[in-house]
Amino acid sequence: MTSLSDKIARASQRFLPAAIARRLETEAGRRFARFILVALAAVVTSQVVLGLLTGPVNLSAGLSGVIAAMVAALVSYLLSRWAWERTGKPDLLRETLPFWAVSLAVWGILGLTSHYASVWAHSMDYTHLKKHLVVQGAYFLMNCVTFLARFLFFHYVLFANRERGVPGPVPEELPTAGAVSAGGDTGSMSVLSGDRRPSGPGPRP
Repeated sequence: MTSLSDKIARASQRFLPAAIARRLETEAGRRFARFILVALAAVVTSQVVLGLLTGPVNLSAGLSGVIAAMVAALVSYLLSRWAWERTGKPDLLRETLPFWAVSLAVWGILGLTSHYASVWAHSMDYTHLKKHLVVQGAYFLMNCVTFLARFLFFHYVLFANRERGVPGPVPEELPTAGAVSAGGDTGSMSVLSGDRRPSGPGPRP
């Protein structure tokens, strides 16, 4: 059954240059199409949480940015496992801990971004609405930057196919003519060598 991300990738190929469309047909392209959905869900979550915390809750912009990033990271983690088709219990050392280490770095980056955006907006003596828009805009732009960085890390490091390069089963070899003893059946040797001529006595063409 065709997934939503595959449908989006196929539909977008009609409007994209041929070189980009070919890249979307690769494994990395398909993962990227899925990760776009993951990122959209995470960005919407973080922007809504950020708006609630800086607005009605009235927390500081820096703290609000960190909390919003934490909530979005949980959404991203659950959906990223779907994007790379990971099922079952996650590997603690090779998957869970590295993911949250990267998320911790992203939280710091987004928190600093929203903090300094708020400081700059205050220095410009903007109205409350303009300050809110500046913080939201800066936060969104940095989310886009970290999105690309996270995809590269997830695809080539965190969720990389560790089974790639494992040799498959070696096919059994047919016995060679040298493996047949000198006193063996010469008819069997003829069959193995592809000679279908009769092995018994009689005239040969």
